[in-house]
Amino acid sequence: MEYSRLSILFFFLPLLVTTASALQRNYYATTCPSVESIVRGAVTQKFRQTFVTVPGTLRLFFHDCFVRGCDASVLLASPNNNAEKDHADDVSLAGDGFDTVIKAKAAVDRDPKCKNKVSCADILALATRDVVVLAGGPSYDVELGRLDGKISTKASVQRKLPHPEFNLDQLNSMFSSNGLTQTDMIALSGAHTLGFSHCSKFSKRLYNFSPTSLVDPVINSNYVKQLKASCPRNVDATVAINMDPTTPQKFDNAYYKNLQQGMGLFSSDQVLFTDSRSRNTVNLFAANSTAFQQAFITAITKLGRVGVLTGKQGEIRRDCIAVN
Repeated sequence: MEYSRLSILFFFLPLLVTTASALQRNYYATTCPSVESIVRGAVTQKFRQTFVTVPGTLRLFFHDCFVRGCDASVLLASPNNNAEKDHADDVSLAGDGFDTVIKAKAAVDRDPKCKNKVSCADILALATRDVVVLAGGPSYDVELGRLDGKISTKASVQRKLPHPEFNLDQLNSMFSSNGLTQTDMIALSGAHTLGFSHCSKFSKRLYNFSPTSLVDPVINSNYVKQLKASCPRNVDATVAINMDPTTPQKFDNAYYKNLQQGMGLFSSDQVLFTDSRSRNTVNLFAANSTAFQQAFITAITKLGRVGVLTGKQGEIRRDCIAVN
């Protein structure tokens, strides 16, 4: 994921958080029994083409779920550039994430039994699990039964993305509004062990932090040198560096070990360790990879229930980028 940790509600009424009973792990058992293997095959093929498939798909899922709920509205295109993906906070979403879902949808629809029976929202949820596994992370059962939304606007994204400098209270408030706890938030933040960010999103910490300090004092001094080497003061703002400087292509608990060393790229990352209220969880995840993975599975499963459309609330799109 890049600078926006997740697309999150802020200053808005909370989205309805769907209970687990509204989704089922074997939802397509009779209508498209091979859906998981088909999606996995398409995602694996895309992954072999580029690793960006992993962080691109993960970030796409987060952005989708926290803006209008997990309804694939982030995939919709607009002829006048007024869709979610056209918002300034979404334009940096990697095209490989979109391409992963589109190719997986095409693969599913090539099966006559499955054609037009599996939602793009469910395909995105499955693809997210698959990229986590391909990067060395844990496998988990994906709850299915989401329908695709019919609305996607720039306005719906406004104020729903956290800022890189957010503090713990702001992060907790955002996640709580979607039924996610502080532990869920810290576990999902571990996805920053993958992906990249543009220099413009954290350069203030290096050159203009405050009136009394040019550099954020909580950053590891050696990390500062590394960041400045990659992102000098006048560098192109679109230059990107890895979020995790140690194992950027592996889904592991290095993110938390980095926080312990003052190597969180954003203030909103590092605050998880500097704030005493969240430090113990960071220490636990840094020391115990199993604890992190179990917490991540719990959190991303809960994330996948946010704002889910069922019944007559949505549709199964024939084309993921357009309503039927």
